Amino acid sequence: MDTHNQFKFSPWTLAVPLYFVLSLWVVYWFEVRNGYNFNTYGILPRSLVGLRGIIFSPFIHGDIKHLYHNSAPLFVLLFSLLYFYRGIAWKVFIYGTLCTGLMTWLMARKSYHIGASGIIYLLFSFIFFSGIIRKNYRLVAVSLMVIFLYGSMVWYVLPVKESVSWEGHLSGFISGLVMAFIFRETGPQKFQYEWEKEDYEPDEFDALFEERNDLDPDLNP
Repeated sequence: MDTHNQFKFSPWTLAVPLYFVLSLWVVYWFEVRNGYNFNTYGILPRSLVGLRGIIFSPFIHGDIKHLYHNSAPLFVLLFSLLYFYRGIAWKVFIYGTLCTGLMTWLMARKSYHIGASGIIYLLFSFIFFSGIIRKNYRLVAVSLMVIFLYGSMVWYVLPVKESVSWEGHLSGFISGLVMAFIFRETGPQKFQYEWEKEDYEPDEFDALFEERNDLDPDLNP
């Protein structure tokens, strides 16, 4: 598989993260403008009505500070997913988001859990672990960049702050790791030279070179 051809920019690679982040701001603006509070549409663990939060909660934020801190990493990580994993990006995003929401619903405290941070941890975890698992030098570089930019996020999968939904963060982190393993053989892989592939057949020059080495071992490096 030629990994070089997979990393191509398209307008949608930039448009999708931009539109998604803008949609979060539009929802928040609508709440403030009309005096609504959508928090009850968040994930309410182990409650039947709380299941709707799996879909709605990423679009709901408690205040502008919450929304502001989620916007930049969400844009960067979603852009990275679409650019480097465009063949499986939507599967990772949709399945991972559903998995994150369901895990939060199953194990979190009995309170409304809102915000896109679960998706952020999903993307962060998938991009990091997927790059390591695939041993693709470009993807490993992306993984290291993600750690450099957002490595401190790891602490927030633990209950270090009462007002933060660490359960949602942990659910996203675990979901990203699971997605990285599930899709490890799909999408960009470790780059292989032609002579490293199992179906490689040496041409006449290679055969002549090997024959010459067999005749004169001193030529071997």
